[in-house]
Amino acid sequence: MNSCKYQSLGEMVLERLEKDHKVERNDIGTDALLKKSGFKFTTETYEIENIGHLCILRMSGMLGLMHMETVVLSTVYKDSPLINLDRVMVMGKETMLAELYDNMLTPLPKAYTEKLDTLKEKDGDLAEYVSGGEHWYDPILLPCSYRKTGKKVAARFEEAAKNYFDAYVSQTDELSLCDKNAKTAKVRDFAEKLISNGGPAVNQVKKLFGDEVARRLILKHMYGVE
Repeated sequence: MNSCKYQSLGEMVLERLEKDHKVERNDIGTDALLKKSGFKFTTETYEIENIGHLCILRMSGMLGLMHMETVVLSTVYKDSPLINLDRVMVMGKETMLAELYDNMLTPLPKAYTEKLDTLKEKDGDLAEYVSGGEHWYDPILLPCSYRKTGKKVAARFEEAAKNYFDAYVSQTDELSLCDKNAKTAKVRDFAEKLISNGGPAVNQVKKLFGDEVARRLILKHMYGVE
């Protein structure tokens, strides 16, 4: 993305996690590279000690005019929100999302979301990204999520993503270990709802590669629950 001028989301996330955690990359075989009809998907997955499962997915298409990088960290050892980072560039316009979903077993401490709210407000002058219509995840999308869009804001988005993710990981590390099986069931429920309800990226994968590949990509690789 951005001709490699700025650090990618995946690189930033791995660099931060490797500071305090053992990180092991998974071998996912031919699923690591999927190509069809001008679209290219590359996928990396990792297991993060005392946190959970990490997926880094990159997609390009439209003859190079569209690039997307998605990072999903599913926490199953700590009872923190599921975090989904997205950076999208389409014909010069960029969108940066750092979305937190309430799949917790117990409510988060107020201070956890206050820290993230403060970081979000630093970019209050940037346009809010709005996804039209209602979505199945709206009730569990935490208000402290970062959702911005604009042009010529790559440096600000890189800084925002780095600070937001650092705060997320730092606060997650402070939480006690939780019931791994119960938390994994929460992650699985989220992944199953994503498959059944669909979305732009999910629908595109289904269209290109079929339901079986889409299901494996989401359950096994994105969320690590199969």
